[in-house]
Amino acid sequence: MKIPTPAVSGLACAGLVMLALASSSALAGVQWKWRDASGAIQYSDRPPPAGTPESAILSRPTPTARAVVRPVDAASAASAPAAPGASAKAIDAELDAKRKKADEEKQARQKVEDEKQAKVRAENCDRARSYERSLKDGMRIARTNAKGEREFLDDQTRAEELQRTQEAIQSNCGK
Repeated sequence: MKIPTPAVSGLACAGLVMLALASSSALAGVQWKWRDASGAIQYSDRPPPAGTPESAILSRPTPTARAVVRPVDAASAASAPAAPGASAKAIDAELDAKRKKADEEKQARQKVEDEKQAKVRAENCDRARSYERSLKDGMRIARTNAKGEREFLDDQTRAEELQRTQEAIQSNCGK
């Protein structure tokens, strides 16, 4: 069995759609509703005239715009204007705290780097002192030259090595 459906022409259907859109757009433009001095209800997309008492305003427009939330980094926070309702002192205190924390982190990194350098200097100092003792003991010291041959230090070369070693001791040991 076939169920009868109402026949609606394409033109009539389009007309109904246009009517629905027109009525919704007309309502979308009305945002303010108030009672005027004569008691009549007024609708408008603009606020009521100045002097209209608050009790006469029946509805206000609803905000349709949404705020876009973006992440804030430290550099833009320093140059950004103050948020409404936040005091300048609170923002200054927050920025000062961030600066202080950054300075402390920088000092901590510098301290670690200084400790590494001190450790390297101490190791170089120990090596130089040990080599100085070897040079002063008078033992024969051999080294390999550029050709790969073994050669022993003579008195003049030993004195030059001792001079370089003492300079290394002064620069690394602080004496």
